[in-house]
Amino acid sequence: MKITQLIFQNNELNVFEKDDIRDPQNANLILGFGKKKLIENGELNNLLQKRFPSAQVVLCSTAGEIVGGTVQDEIVVVTVIQFEKTSIKVSAQNITQFSNSFELGKSLIQQLDKKDLAYILILSDGLLVNGTQLVSGMQFGNEGSILITGGLAGDGVQFDYTLVGINTNPLKGNVVAVGFYGANLDIRSSSISGWDVFGPERIVTKASGTKVFEIDQQSAIDLYKTYLGPYINDQTNSTLLFPLAVKLPGKSHYFARSILSINHKANCMVFAGDVPEGSTIRFMKASFEKLIKASEQAAQQISGENINYSPELALLVSCVGRKTILDQQIEEEVAVVSDHFGSQTAIAGFYSYGEISPNIVDGPCELHNQTMTITTFNEL
Repeated sequence: MKITQLIFQNNELNVFEKDDIRDPQNANLILGFGKKKLIENGELNNLLQKRFPSAQVVLCSTAGEIVGGTVQDEIVVVTVIQFEKTSIKVSAQNITQFSNSFELGKSLIQQLDKKDLAYILILSDGLLVNGTQLVSGMQFGNEGSILITGGLAGDGVQFDYTLVGINTNPLKGNVVAVGFYGANLDIRSSSISGWDVFGPERIVTKASGTKVFEIDQQSAIDLYKTYLGPYINDQTNSTLLFPLAVKLPGKSHYFARSILSINHKANCMVFAGDVPEGSTIRFMKASFEKLIKASEQAAQQISGENINYSPELALLVSCVGRKTILDQQIEEEVAVVSDHFGSQTAIAGFYSYGEISPNIVDGPCELHNQTMTITTFNEL
C-alpha cells in the first residue's frame, strides 16, 4: 500500500508531506474531501482523472478538512492510494431514484459483489439523505456483517446543500459506497464522543423521522428551552452546542444526536437523524478537555494492547458540532490522534453532518453525531 497526499488550492495540486506513489498509473483510489466551491465545478475531478487515469475518484464536500495533524477550511485534501493486494469496486446512487433512504441503502449493498468483500466506505449527501435510514438499509443487506464506516457530506455551517461524486462532477443527493476486497487488508474502527449527560431520563412521546414534537408528553421545544433557553439563538447554529443523548427502543447504549434547528411553525425540533417515539433521551453538555480526550481514546481503542500500532492510513470523520464547540482548539482533537499513531501514518478526513461507524468494536454500523470516528488501514 502506497499513499500520496495532495492539497488542492488556488487551482493547483501540491504534495502534503507524503508522496510514495511513483507511477500515477498504479493508483487505485482517490479520496478528496474539501470546500464545496472547490469541487463542484468539475475542474478538480478532471485534473485528478487525467493525472491518475486508473483510479476511482471520490469527492465529498465538507464542514472542514483534516490532513496530517491539522484542520483546514479552504482546501481539498486529496489522498491517493495504491493497493498492492486489494481490489476496489464502487456503487453509487442518488436519492431522487428512490422512495426513501432505506431503499437506497439496500440498493448500494446489492450492487457490491459479496465475495471477498472486507470493508465498505460510505460517503453520502448530508442533507437530502436520511442518514439513519441509509445506514439501516445498508445493514439490512449486510448479511456477512462487513465493517461499514464513513460519513455524511458537509457544507461548512451553511446547511445549504452538499455534494458527493464518483468519477464525475459531484452532485446533490449522491451516495457512494466503496467496497474493498481481499484478505490482505487490516481495517479497524472506533468511535467515542466524550460528551457529558445531565438531567433525568425522558421519553420521546411524539416524533416523526427526524422531527421530535413531544418529550414526556410536553412540547419538546418548551422543555429544551427550560433547560437551555438562555444559550439558544435561533439565528445561529447554537443548537449544535447542545445535542441530546438518545437511546433507541430496544438498545442498551446512548449515542449523540445533533439538533439542526428549531421549527417554531411546526412546533418541533429537527435532528440530524431519526429519533423515533419511545426513545430515551438525556441532555448533553461539552467539556473541551473531554472532547479532545475522546479523540485520543478512540485512537487508543484501535491500537488495543499494541502501543506501537501505526497504520498506513487513518481516516478521521468528526462532527461539525465538535468543530463549532472547540473553535480555535479544534486542531487538538486531530493532533492527539496524529501523535498517537506517529509520523508514519497518513491522516485524512473531514468534518461531517453525521458519522457512520460501529458504536462498539465489532458491532453494527450506526449513524452518530458529535462523535470522533476513526478507521485505520494496513495492507498486509
